[in-house]
Amino acid sequence: MIAPGTPAPDFSLPNHQGEQVSLADFRGGKVVLVFYPLDFSPGCTDQLSIYQEVLPQIEERGATLIGISVDSTWAHRAFRDKLGISIPLLSDFEPKGAVISSYGAYLDEVGHANRSLVLVDAEGVVRWVHESPTPLEIPGANLIFDALAEAD
Repeated sequence: MIAPGTPAPDFSLPNHQGEQVSLADFRGGKVVLVFYPLDFSPGCTDQLSIYQEVLPQIEERGATLIGISVDSTWAHRAFRDKLGISIPLLSDFEPKGAVISSYGAYLDEVGHANRSLVLVDAEGVVRWVHESPTPLEIPGANLIFDALAEAD
């Protein structure tokens, strides 16, 4: 996993509408990158639903939440519609997992991301990371709030 204090690798990935989104687009504000395994899996459904519930409080703390997985833009669009979420979901589809790998969150043996959270500060530096012991363990929203409080 990428270490705090490291410059966050920049990226440009398509969102659920196929529009390119870059980390640099958010320079000047905090970003929480949510690397997750797969759309429509039970754990990912629960994780993103929980984060959607607390999204207003995350945004009040000056942070943007962005989900990233190896799923296609089409899958992301359907997943967002099914869950009724507004969290942007970016597709690290091809080359598969390249951005996720650059943050050290890709699991080669299963071909998707581990559940990992990365807080990037306004200058583009990684300030905090959380890597779940397994993809089955969902990081609670409290971890995000604790990291944001420490970053202030």
